[in-house]
Amino acid sequence: MSKIAFIYPGQGTQYVGMGKELYETNEMAKKYFDEIFDSLDLDLKETMFNGPEEKLKQTKYTQPAIVTMSLVLTKLLKDSGIEADYAAGHSLGEYSALGTANVLSTCDTVRLTALRGEIMNVVSGEVDGTMAAIIGLESAKIEEICESIDGIVEAVNYNEPKQTVIAGSKDAIAAACEKLKEAGAKRAMVLAVSGPFHSSLMKPAGDRLKADFDKFNFMEGNIEILSNTGVEFLKDAAKIKEELYHQTFGPVRWVETIEKLRDNGVTKFYEIGPGKVLKGLVRKIDKTLEVVNVESI
Repeated sequence: MSKIAFIYPGQGTQYVGMGKELYETNEMAKKYFDEIFDSLDLDLKETMFNGPEEKLKQTKYTQPAIVTMSLVLTKLLKDSGIEADYAAGHSLGEYSALGTANVLSTCDTVRLTALRGEIMNVVSGEVDGTMAAIIGLESAKIEEICESIDGIVEAVNYNEPKQTVIAGSKDAIAAACEKLKEAGAKRAMVLAVSGPFHSSLMKPAGDRLKADFDKFNFMEGNIEILSNTGVEFLKDAAKIKEELYHQTFGPVRWVETIEKLRDNGVTKFYEIGPGKVLKGLVRKIDKTLEVVNVESI
């Protein structure tokens, strides 16, 4: 019997006005949104619905905004009778998966995400790092070249077979991009991001985040989450906290994530949240898989 997975997008999919029409036209959506907005100490509703864009791009707003949108849509999807066998998310999206699996309550999920955003913002300002997307080169070759570069540069997002993101110090990223283009990469472009996310330079963020886990009530999941960094099916709260810690400065192994879900019987994916980035990645990994985008009801 075929299985269903809910998958969730990460940072970069946000846009001003996301969720506003849903809030204004669907009573249940309004109720779910308001429960989340009322639980926060920041003006997320105003920023999500009306911007300005520069404010929404600030990590402390971006991350809870995307997770809020994703979890409200999930609640509406579940209300319509659609349930998942598994959940997974790309980077930040792993937090939406936590909420879906009831590892944390919806409000706690968003609060933890907001805290993660604040911590990552602070730490990224303390390190001189960035990220770059490498297109048209296999990940094994990218890893080999990164190891030959002086300084910190690591493969951190394995998005699809011919697209991998690297992160590290700015000088090392610049040197790696040159070598990767010489090795045959079609493109090696530095990204407009505020830090070297998922690289070892972000370990202080993981340490700070881990120190705050006890403020949240983690529970055993009611469905399994497939983890980003370990690529393991998890339900146990202690193991999930370890994954969240390591994910802060560890890679997003998205190709392996989708392949493992497929190999465990998943044939239909619901991409829940803003944008359609994951649909494109899944199709590049295995074009036989069905992906339904859920951005509105």
